Amino acid sequence: MTEEASGTARTDLICVGDISVDLYLTLNGDAISLEATDGGRTLALPFGAKIPCDVTTTVAAGGNSANVAVAGARLGLQVALAAGVGVDQPGRDALDALRLEGVDVALVRIDPTAPTNRNFVLRVDHERTILVHHEDHEAHWPDLWSSGVPAWLFLSSVGRDAHNYEAEISRWLEEFPQVSFAFEPGTLQIARGVAPVAPLYRRADLVICNRQEAATITGGAAQDSPVALLDRMLALGPSLVVITDGAAGAYGSDGRRHMAVPAFPNDGPVADRTGAGDAFAATLVASMVSGLPLEDAMTRAAINSMRVVQQVGSQAGLLRQGEMELLVAAAPPSFAVCDLPA
Repeated sequence: MTEEASGTARTDLICVGDISVDLYLTLNGDAISLEATDGGRTLALPFGAKIPCDVTTTVAAGGNSANVAVAGARLGLQVALAAGVGVDQPGRDALDALRLEGVDVALVRIDPTAPTNRNFVLRVDHERTILVHHEDHEAHWPDLWSSGVPAWLFLSSVGRDAHNYEAEISRWLEEFPQVSFAFEPGTLQIARGVAPVAPLYRRADLVICNRQEAATITGGAAQDSPVALLDRMLALGPSLVVITDGAAGAYGSDGRRHMAVPAFPNDGPVADRTGAGDAFAATLVASMVSGLPLEDAMTRAAINSMRVVQQVGSQAGLLRQGEMELLVAAAPPSFAVCDLPA
């Protein structure tokens, strides 16, 4: 990193997306039921009942991009976050939490017209269902001075009506081709279809999503082969694609080589899967900022993702750089990237 005349270090990564206060509620298993359906399992709550629960933890500054910002900062990057909060105590708490993690919050907008986002994570054992709400925070992409132009920009969920904001970001990325761009499409962006965000896919140096999301984005099925899903995602225009697949690991491709990395050998019980994908995405980007190839970035991402699921909350288990290096050095020979057959 180079130092600017102002004395501040050039930013490695700007993360763009919503901040939310994530409240984790562990439900009493005797009061609820899990039902099998064609689409998977369904959490059933008796209507009109009072369901006992424990408030397990609170993440003051959660959400995809905030999780990635915290993960990147712990891995040694100079990170800033562009987001919005309300003029309320949750908003102040979120900013304080980010500052404690070393995340630059100069680009966080304080919106007097809407409260800070709040999400509720309903936990049953190590699985969870998340109740999500995005406030309509007004957003405009700032004019960054040369010292504020980052090496990488990361974009994920930015709210319900973010079309103009995404278009501003897309135009800015075209103006600064030297900025590498990572895109982890959020639920609302995926639901809108490919066409509204097609310029972002085309501009992306890296797109990250899970297997079901890749199938939804490309009009396929989650049962399609990893190679087929990777190829269809690459056809949207990004240079690199990585698809996570839970306990099965992850798949990645640059269009020439298709590869897979297994889940890192779990040395502890799974407590909570929230934030595993964000940890994976952040570690991919942090590794690439450091100049590592996709193969090495995927192995490190799998390690951080494994650590996150061993603690409740999306940020508690995120590794610092020294911890990451120890685990990389201690990884068993069986933990290695392999090529996928065509």
